[in-house]
Amino acid sequence: MAKIALFCSRVRVEEKLLLVALRERGIEHERLDPRQVAIDLGGGGLDGFDAALVRCLSHSRAFYLTRWLDALGLPAVSPHAVVATCGDKMLTSAALEAAGLPTPRTTVAFTPETALRVMEEMGYPVVLKPVTGSWGRLLARVNDREAAEAILEHKASLGGFLHSIFYIQDYVEKPGRDIRTMVIGDEVAYAIYRRSDHWITNTARGGEAEPCPLHPSIVDLSVAAARAVGGGIVAVDLLETVDGRLLVNEVNHTPEFHGAAQATDTDIAGRIVDHVLRVASGEHAG
Repeated sequence: MAKIALFCSRVRVEEKLLLVALRERGIEHERLDPRQVAIDLGGGGLDGFDAALVRCLSHSRAFYLTRWLDALGLPAVSPHAVVATCGDKMLTSAALEAAGLPTPRTTVAFTPETALRVMEEMGYPVVLKPVTGSWGRLLARVNDREAAEAILEHKASLGGFLHSIFYIQDYVEKPGRDIRTMVIGDEVAYAIYRRSDHWITNTARGGEAEPCPLHPSIVDLSVAAARAVGGGIVAVDLLETVDGRLLVNEVNHTPEFHGAAQATDTDIAGRIVDHVLRVASGEHAG
């Protein structure tokens, strides 16, 4: 029987469900707090495990932790390549574009002056996002030049890496919702609508989760997006355009799923654990 390492600094609803699923299956496991882990670059320090499920809140911790797990030869869900790609919106967009998938038009600039020129050329409104981050934080819908100048000046004054890379997307008019799916391996575990009166529909920002039918177009695009970033277990955010097309907006490597668990009948935690067991047995890549 496999032994699983569950890396998480906080035991949220999702981690509680995962721990229950592990116990119900009689799987030997241990919860490890990344804040207490010391990475020995000389090797060793983490013996007796067959796979790791990485649920770090911090992208930087997940990034370095999974790189270490790679060096140890311990399969991780998600593996380092997926964490590295999905943890950076530019890299995610580049992977989606390389796979030929439909996405909002995206441009990246390195100075406020170039960012302003890009926004003017793209046409307002546009969406300005940090290249790293989640939960809909630090997103801005920029409606005109005056707002653009104010936001760019503010970011320049804040300084630091996060505010010096300008990731700019076309604003996509949504029908009061977007679609989130979870891909586990090569299967879509669920799809939900996230509804909100606000243009940001994340459940972390008050969006309400409702079941979404698993139409073939949603399934096919979600699986293709997951493969584009390296597979494993990812959440895919889809946007519906006014002319009925689907666009891949973002892909998340450590998705929350408490809202989906309430909105669907899917045993999400159980399916995640089953996939980790397949990874531990060598049946499936992370």
